[in-house]
Amino acid sequence: MQNFDKYRERIADRLLAEQLETVGAVLVQGPKWCGKTTTAEQLAKSAIYIDNPKRLRTNLTLAETDPEALLAGENPRLIDEWQLTPQLWDTARYIISHQRRTGLYIFTGSAVPPDKSLITHSGTGRFAWLTMRTMSLWESGESTGAVSLEALFKQKAEVAEAKDLSIKDLAYLVCRGGWPGVLEMSQRNALKQSFNYVDAVCNGDISRVDNVERNATFAARLLRSYARHQGGQVSVSMINADLSANQPSMSDDTVASYLSALKNIFVIEDMPAWCPNLRSKTAIRTADTRYFIDSSIATAALGIGPDDLTNDLNTFGLMFETLAVRDLRVYADYLDGKVFHYRDKNGLECDAVIHLRNGSYGLVEIKLGGDTLIDGGAKTLLKLSNKIDTDKMNPPSFLMVLTGLGSYAYKRKDGVWVVPIASLKN
Repeated sequence: MQNFDKYRERIADRLLAEQLETVGAVLVQGPKWCGKTTTAEQLAKSAIYIDNPKRLRTNLTLAETDPEALLAGENPRLIDEWQLTPQLWDTARYIISHQRRTGLYIFTGSAVPPDKSLITHSGTGRFAWLTMRTMSLWESGESTGAVSLEALFKQKAEVAEAKDLSIKDLAYLVCRGGWPGVLEMSQRNALKQSFNYVDAVCNGDISRVDNVERNATFAARLLRSYARHQGGQVSVSMINADLSANQPSMSDDTVASYLSALKNIFVIEDMPAWCPNLRSKTAIRTADTRYFIDSSIATAALGIGPDDLTNDLNTFGLMFETLAVRDLRVYADYLDGKVFHYRDKNGLECDAVIHLRNGSYGLVEIKLGGDTLIDGGAKTLLKLSNKIDTDKMNPPSFLMVLTGLGSYAYKRKDGVWVVPIASLKN
């Protein structure tokens, strides 16, 4: 038997608390099984679980006849699986508008969106949106957190020790993913969960998202192709060409509809391009970079495990990049920032640019480790930094090579930080 009662603190805890002080209701969204409901329960003073089998029929009836009854309770009140009763959105907005209070409701639910035709108002000014992702290595206990992203932005980071991860340890973490429910499992059982997740997406979620029946076999092939293109700026046509190599083809529009469904259920989360002011005119590539929301989905889609990664370092590097991007996104959320990708027509590329709302930004190259790869990453960062027109925008707050392996975080003589991911936090 597995005990899932132990709660590990999440970075989203503070973000949710802050939003509840600002608006009347917060919608917590994100991939299925990432811990949305459990996190919301830490702050909720009362809750209703719409999908409770004993009350489901009653709840659906009350949503039609007396929606305020479902919202009655001590605040903040958690409304879980709210997408089954979308009428509650407008009712909550009405109550918030008339009570003029913050922190009344937390809405959570399945990654499958509700029937928006039953919602009249957008919720602007009354609702806030909080996107949760799977757990970062800091949250799951695999990082010392000795180097904070915030300290790097404030230029107060110091040399620090990282958690001792072997290459096998890192390969396991890439394949396990950041799902809260697997942390107390054996490695064998934990690794099964990502395969179960992919099966659930292909056999159900991708069709339930908009009630359009989709082919599970094609969905699995698409996920596999997408995993092969992790970290690339590939078009829908290129993905379709990959899919059509040995199988009957689909139209680009059909492939795009599958990708849109995967995005809506938070299976994929592509990275937008960063467009800085440069000293000389250089065409910047504006295509999004392809990523899954968690590295374990990519490895499961490919049908590979930790041993496969350690035997193929090229694939390992691509999958580690997905894990690193996930962590950077989680940490950037805490700092009110977003993560972008840079690439220009000359092939100069930066894996991640963390840009905060105040205009500060940091440049990041992601490498498994090793002096040669670190030197190459540092060279790229310095080259891009020198191209930025600092008369029109701030210089970067930091340059960082984020590595999968390494015992210490330290600053090189050229000013570039080398930070093992097992030492990083928000």
